[in-house]
Amino acid sequence: MTAIKTLLHRTVHRTAPLAGSLAVSQAKFRARFRAKTLAAPAAVLCLAAQPGLALGPEITRAGHGAAPGTEAAAPRLKPLPPPSLNFYGSPGIIDMPSAEMLPDGQYAVTYSWFGGTSRYNITFQALPWLSASFRYNGIQDLGLFGFDTYYDRGFDVRARLWRERRWLPEVTLGLQDFAGTGVYAAEYFAATKRFEAAALGWGRAPGRLKLTAGLGWGRLGSHGAIGSTGGPRPSFVGGSTGGKLATDQWFRGDVAPFAGFEWQPDARWSLKAEYSTDAYETETEASDVFERKSSLNYGVEYQYSDRLRLGAYYLYGSEIGFTAQIQLNPNQPPTPMAVPAPHPVIPRSQWATQDSHWRQDWAASENKTRQIRDLAAEALKADGLVLEAIAFTGTTAELRYRNNRYRSASQAAGRAARALAQTLPPSVETFRLVPVRRGIGLAAIEIRRSDLEALEFDPEAADALYAAAGVQDAGPLPEDAIFSGELYPAFATSVSPYTKPAYFDPAQPFRLDAGLDFAASYSPAPGWRIAGTIRQRVWGNVKNGRASNSVLPHVRTDQVEYAQFGTTLENLYVSRLWKPGRNLYARATTGLFESMYGGVSGEVLWKPVNSRLGLGLEANYVVQRDFDQRFGFRDYRTFTGHASAYYELPKGYLVQIDAGRYLAGDYGGTFSLNREFDNGFMVGGFFTLTNVSSEDFGEGSFDKGFRFRIPVDWLLGKPSRSGFGLTIRPTQRDGGQRVAVPDRLYGSVREAHRRSLEEQRARFWE
Repeated sequence: MTAIKTLLHRTVHRTAPLAGSLAVSQAKFRARFRAKTLAAPAAVLCLAAQPGLALGPEITRAGHGAAPGTEAAAPRLKPLPPPSLNFYGSPGIIDMPSAEMLPDGQYAVTYSWFGGTSRYNITFQALPWLSASFRYNGIQDLGLFGFDTYYDRGFDVRARLWRERRWLPEVTLGLQDFAGTGVYAAEYFAATKRFEAAALGWGRAPGRLKLTAGLGWGRLGSHGAIGSTGGPRPSFVGGSTGGKLATDQWFRGDVAPFAGFEWQPDARWSLKAEYSTDAYETETEASDVFERKSSLNYGVEYQYSDRLRLGAYYLYGSEIGFTAQIQLNPNQPPTPMAVPAPHPVIPRSQWATQDSHWRQDWAASENKTRQIRDLAAEALKADGLVLEAIAFTGTTAELRYRNNRYRSASQAAGRAARALAQTLPPSVETFRLVPVRRGIGLAAIEIRRSDLEALEFDPEAADALYAAAGVQDAGPLPEDAIFSGELYPAFATSVSPYTKPAYFDPAQPFRLDAGLDFAASYSPAPGWRIAGTIRQRVWGNVKNGRASNSVLPHVRTDQVEYAQFGTTLENLYVSRLWKPGRNLYARATTGLFESMYGGVSGEVLWKPVNSRLGLGLEANYVVQRDFDQRFGFRDYRTFTGHASAYYELPKGYLVQIDAGRYLAGDYGGTFSLNREFDNGFMVGGFFTLTNVSSEDFGEGSFDKGFRFRIPVDWLLGKPSRSGFGLTIRPTQRDGGQRVAVPDRLYGSVREAHRRSLEEQRARFWE
């Protein structure tokens, strides 16, 4: 926020001389008069209305027929409807922005079209006061910069300066297309105030009214300007590589006022009108894409469902347009999660009533301990967990288990604890639960059985048990541990669909390969795995993409050459994971890692269970594979490696910084910021800066992009650890690229550490 306040301070000082030094021309006076035709009625409504927000969440209840205590009778919170979006995918009116923010974590995908201009937008509300957008647009028949249809990519960011209050509107600062080529570059301040009909003195009339006004620079200051700030603004250069922050343009040049309103007569329909200050000079003066006859735009929108909104518009006195908006929120899954009820915890005082029940000599009997192991394994299996090993004393039990079903490590630990309480002799008081991945103990969760029995129905059970439990390093496996007799050696196979997209080819912006992956793995002992995947393409057109024009070694841009073959060996490797010491994890991998590279890889990770910080070191010697992706290799080989730092921030944010040598031999660093929700929904972004110059890197100037992952259980409402996701780069180049090695350590290690367990402690009882 400090940077934003500094920028605001500078802008105010730049704007201050306007009143005394700027002469307003007759054309500017007419533009101001048009803006006032919208602003004057809005001001009257604001003064006449009672101040304050008229909008709030609603609590809905079932009808009288619902039986008490049933799900149908439970009250439900109906969240606020999200703001409607403009043609740039951000909260706004039609082509102009508003000051509203989406609900925290909201993810919006929109498509808009008018006057030969199409825009695909993705917006994410990263914080309650900060949102970011990515856009891919095409301008048909532009006939400039060497293209008939001009395709371009851009990023936007918006920051709320203050919330709507009793008399104050909500105010937001926005930077539009601040890191692209600048074809849509603009900066603005927008203010929005919301009212209900009753607050406007309209009796019991339904509906809500939103009023917006603002000041715009760049695109949004190109028509009806009332002055200028900061001197001349550098002009847009079409066909440039882009990718750099255009700080020399921000809040410079002509500034113009825009305004508009949105009227919602009910929960479905919305009517909009606005005064636009975008002159569309490139489209209407430098070219002839459409004719701009008016600055007034009108529209009607319909909320088809909770997640889909459709709109139709009449723009600039000559054009018809439409939008489709899809909004998702990780906290509002389309299907409520349905999980079978856990086994009840029956206090030992109810069934262990004799002194003989509490004897501990069973722990010295091999037959008894194996019988108990088998009973525990069956109870765990019923909950989707796998017993890997168990060790006993007369009063303690250490369980090492695999979690193949639940996304939450805390939920899996709760199910494991209940299984032990159900099957172990009453003398066992302490449970030591150790979740395992590939034979490695990730953490040790120590729980007293008496706490489990006493707190099951306590309203503060989540916090109370977490306070009493201990979380520490798993340590080595006890020497007297009894392994499951069915786990090793293990052989597994699977068949699954795959998709492999390619983006932003000017000839065809989106290409896709789709088919089937046939995978198999063999685990001869804990920590060891031999795995491979044969990929069969069923359909695709990535092979028809453009050839590489990179001046760097073609470490990633030869994807078209690799896409020429339909049946390929995607990977084939041997890996081992182990713990070399306290808080340390290690991995060694050799073989064919991915479609383009094979070699040898090693990794060490330091990650204390109770720390938010993790440090890693990875080294790889790789050779580029032949295009046919069988067993042959090309001449290119290199050493690549990175030192990494990971830090867990509040609200599910994870910062990762990597520094080292990349595949093209360039040196530099990568900064990543991800936000992962408790249900596994993840959105993040990254950028990489290396010693490769912008000219040598090519289009985009440096590597950057965003990624997302949607968990399957979020969609289906059934427990699952699976998910699907994508990483999208504005352009795929060769600078700042890394090899994809299977089984990297950090992601799977941290999921069972204290931070994750603490954030999801309530799920222990689910």
